[in-house]
Amino acid sequence: MENTIIKKMKWYHYIMVFFAAAFLTNFIPHFVNGISGTPFPSPFSNPPGKGLSSPLTNIIWAFINFIIGYMLLRFSRMNSKNILALIIFFLGIIIMSINLSITFADKMK
Repeated sequence: MENTIIKKMKWYHYIMVFFAAAFLTNFIPHFVNGISGTPFPSPFSNPPGKGLSSPLTNIIWAFINFIIGYMLLRFSRMNSKNILALIIFFLGIIIMSINLSITFADKMK
């Protein structure tokens, strides 16, 4: 018998899993551009979301996304044995990735 107690997830935990995936996915482009020293759009650019922000601003924005995503994932009670939660998590990654690719492709032209 396994000693760990798996807490049941309520409906809102699944929403938290989805948004955790979205925030964690949004962390990646801002972090990569920030550490490579490349200006990149962020909500703090001028105009917001359209202009380019400094690498430092992108690093800060990346870690805000990371912290929010981590906290949502932590409070969602997700575990690897819950197949539905995993599907929703990966669905959040896929949807956010597609959204980011479309959004940033238009802004980087």
